[in-house]
Amino acid sequence: MDPNQTCTLINIAVMTVLMWLIPLQFVPFFIWLERKGSAIIQDRVGPNRTGILGFRLFGMVQNFADVVKLVMKENIVPANVNRFYFMLAPFWAMTVSLLPLLVVPLAAPLEMAGHSIRFQAADLGVGVLFILSITSMGVFGIILAGWSSNNKFSLLGSLRSSAQMISYELSMGLSMVGLLMVYQDVRMSVIVETQGRLLTAWGHALPLPNWGIFLQPVGFLLFLVAAFAETNRNPFDLAEGESELVAGFHLEYSSVKFSLFFMAEYANMVVAAFVIATLFLGGYQVPFASTQELQADPKLALVLLCCTLVLLKGLAGVFFYKRGVQQKHLYTGVKQAEPFLFAGLCFAVVVAALGLMGYGLTAGLPAGVNGVLIPVLQLLCLLLKVLFFCWLFVWVRWTLPRFRYDQLMKMGWKLMLPLALLNLLVTGVLLLTQK
Repeated sequence: MDPNQTCTLINIAVMTVLMWLIPLQFVPFFIWLERKGSAIIQDRVGPNRTGILGFRLFGMVQNFADVVKLVMKENIVPANVNRFYFMLAPFWAMTVSLLPLLVVPLAAPLEMAGHSIRFQAADLGVGVLFILSITSMGVFGIILAGWSSNNKFSLLGSLRSSAQMISYELSMGLSMVGLLMVYQDVRMSVIVETQGRLLTAWGHALPLPNWGIFLQPVGFLLFLVAAFAETNRNPFDLAEGESELVAGFHLEYSSVKFSLFFMAEYANMVVAAFVIATLFLGGYQVPFASTQELQADPKLALVLLCCTLVLLKGLAGVFFYKRGVQQKHLYTGVKQAEPFLFAGLCFAVVVAALGLMGYGLTAGLPAGVNGVLIPVLQLLCLLLKVLFFCWLFVWVRWTLPRFRYDQLMKMGWKLMLPLALLNLLVTGVLLLTQK
């Protein structure tokens, strides 16, 4: 086999595994963020008791305890269920939730030793359409779960979810059509690459990046709201309305099968955050620093990377240190030292980043280092955008109440759908006037 083909196959295989692992690794962090975020919003502490060898990791150990609890629980299968579809539904929901990330680029391609290394599992010519088609299949897991459970509350939950998905899938698709009209392509890699330029309007350059949120602000809002509905996230969690449906479509599930539905919801939100950041916030593009500029100036990439690390670790260190000082009465012994140890680690990373930046600017960078710095910087930039939307999911969840079913349908058909069509009309008129 040709060495180039071998390298390409290895690249695809590694990125495919990575794209499956990223949402799975985000899930426990997202659950911890949900718990701590809700605690901050409701002015309480959140999980902080479960620990291993005295260390609580700011409540993160509670996730491990929940995994052990779910695995050890009795696996109950009610009588008179359709066993095949009952067992298939949670695995279907989890599998479908991981697929859309395959077409999302994490960084610009890297040329190394005569080979092109792509940080994308599949650069499909129908990238955006692939995301729409896969996400629309997620509802089948919920429908199968509700129907096969032979329970009226589960069935009602699955019917609600299917109606909700159909209603908001239209608005989501139309909001993406406006974006495709602007970028003139459906490939995710091309869309992200185009967002690395400066915004132009009627032949004049504007001091803004060419991001989808500036080109399609209405489309961004529509897509964001539809993403909440597609992931069955509050205030659109009508499929799991506890006060009306006991638990909704997953009422009859327990043990590992319930945990798969639970993980699929968070995996869907992680993937939605990646897609929103890629389509509307430039993806891996660093604001006002395109890939070509970073490749032409290695020191610029080093400075931006070190500054980003300093900002992140500085804010995280101050936050956890202050939280530890304010709540030290809740900790004893080694547990009281956790916030200070984390703050010290953040301080060490800041010092190392500043030292690396100073060394790179004075002594210069070795050959080939720039090829590594740029993907790391771009991946970090993408993760920052994703974390922002992850926090937004938590913020909205613990701020807004659940809609009534009639309010949900009215918003989808009478507000969002006409607004999406109007957005397409305005976008088309503006594009014609610029020619």
